[in-house]
Amino acid sequence: MESISLKLPGDRLETSDRCAKALGIPRAEYIRRAIERMNREAEERARAERMARASHKVRRESLRVNAELARIERDP
Repeated sequence: MESISLKLPGDRLETSDRCAKALGIPRAEYIRRAIERMNREAEERARAERMARASHKVRRESLRVNAELARIERDP
């Protein structure tokens, strides 16, 4: 496991310590879990954005194909 140095404002460190203690885990574990949660949320957000872009592309292509099929039906 790699290590990092982290500087936090005093109030944020105190809150983290208090929350870690309430959960019965060490401060480092609390911070690891917070980072994991943020990473997961960022990945989910990025995945949702990729899906939205893909959906938009599919929608445009579907409209194009439907228009082409409509032309074929009108002019066999």
